[in-house]
Amino acid sequence: MINKIFASFLILLTFSVAAFAQIAPQEKSAVIFGAKIHYVEAGDAKNPKVVLLHGLGASITSWQLNIVALSQKYHVIALDQVGFGKSDKPMLKYRVGTYTDFLDKFLSELKIEKASLIGNSLGGWIAADFALKYPAKVEKIVLADAAGLKPNLVDFNRIYALNFSTRDEIRALVKLVFYNQTLFGSEAFVDESLRLRVAAGDGYTINSLIDSIKREEDFLNGRLGGIKQPTLIVWGKQDGLLPLADGEKFDKEIPNFELIVFDRCGHVPQVEKAADFNKQVLEFLAKK
Repeated sequence: MINKIFASFLILLTFSVAAFAQIAPQEKSAVIFGAKIHYVEAGDAKNPKVVLLHGLGASITSWQLNIVALSQKYHVIALDQVGFGKSDKPMLKYRVGTYTDFLDKFLSELKIEKASLIGNSLGGWIAADFALKYPAKVEKIVLADAAGLKPNLVDFNRIYALNFSTRDEIRALVKLVFYNQTLFGSEAFVDESLRLRVAAGDGYTINSLIDSIKREEDFLNGRLGGIKQPTLIVWGKQDGLLPLADGEKFDKEIPNFELIVFDRCGHVPQVEKAADFNKQVLEFLAKK
């Protein structure tokens, strides 16, 4: 979800830069369509590939509780998608199709012929869109509280909340995104989130993607039946941004799926239920 929220969460858990370096010792960049894309690698390069795709306004930090666990058996690549994190932020007309094109070129640049994709929120939408366009390049898919279904008017009000610029907007967003209000509702957390939002400089990217949603571009409605890869759908029962009903729509359309619902969990199960999430994903990826 939002890089600011995740980074503040990691600060609260006393995750240091040094700790992240141990998780992802190889910090690299690739030039894709002229833009520098920042990414990290972890695990044995000979193992099957797993690519982690963050959500709107997020970054590699949203996977910081998952990379070490997944990299025990897989070669994990987590990237700051164009317009976010440490990657370049060109003034593009962003849409999901943009990210699908960048991901295809990114995998080619890294000489990755096939990978499993794990995406949260917008990242799940990108993973599904990529699997539909390039099925031969996708082994398995994990969709964690994935976006991509055409929203109604109420959903648009929630989407606008993602590009916050005030303390009150952060407080409102925390209520939508997280179940654990005790951890994420403190004033220190709110202030740090706003500081990080100012530093991130991704407001243009977020607004551009919201405009794309308003134009009804790249929605998955009516297309999900084309996903033939084994798919794990993971959802937080208390997700206030993309409700569980959306997850149930995904599982009705995708033919080869598993649905797992985490109770006492919001929009980012890889954060709020990290241990359970890692366990379920590893079991799913290991299935033949």
